[in-house]
Amino acid sequence: MLSVGKLLKDARERKKLSLRDVEKRIKVREQFISALEEDRWDTFTSRIYVTGILKNYARFLELDERKILAFFRREYERIEDIKFKEKVSSSYLSSDSKKTIIAGFVIAFALLIGYFSYQLFQFLKPPTIQIVSPQSSTFKRERTIKIIGKTDKEAVITIMGERVYQNKEGVFEYVMPLKQKINPISIEVIGANGKKTILEKTFTKTQ
Repeated sequence: MLSVGKLLKDARERKKLSLRDVEKRIKVREQFISALEEDRWDTFTSRIYVTGILKNYARFLELDERKILAFFRREYERIEDIKFKEKVSSSYLSSDSKKTIIAGFVIAFALLIGYFSYQLFQFLKPPTIQIVSPQSSTFKRERTIKIIGKTDKEAVITIMGERVYQNKEGVFEYVMPLKQKINPISIEVIGANGKKTILEKTFTKTQ
């Protein structure tokens, strides 16, 4: 009598494929493919798993999956009580599939660890200071220069002992008088994490 298993096995043999070949292609372990071809439904955990694998296998063999499932339902209904084994669904996966899934979890976990490590590094590192203007450090006739800088928006800025406030983008301004030939400036920034950065620069006034 024609059965689901015979239909599958005949189709596989016509394509000259071994059970191992099929395992590699559809990512289902060889022992379960063999169980399908031998109509051993009690090898599987439930009817749902059987139909899912049957669909996949039928498509691979270029068979009419509706016909295969119809044959299976007919055979299934003849058996009043099929006792499926209590196994987890992952037991049907081939070793290659399991490796792929495990690799996916490992990569996701590594990315998560990397993200949190980066965030921790960003939190623990000292604040940065960037002098946007002026670009030059030498001046001739200027009595004052406007220093424009940028740092973390949550940081506390002190320039030459004076508290300076930045805007929402972290940009701050400070007007510095040029009183002598050499004019040093010290910018101290304390980040939200308590870390401190000090930038020292010298502006020269020539005659």
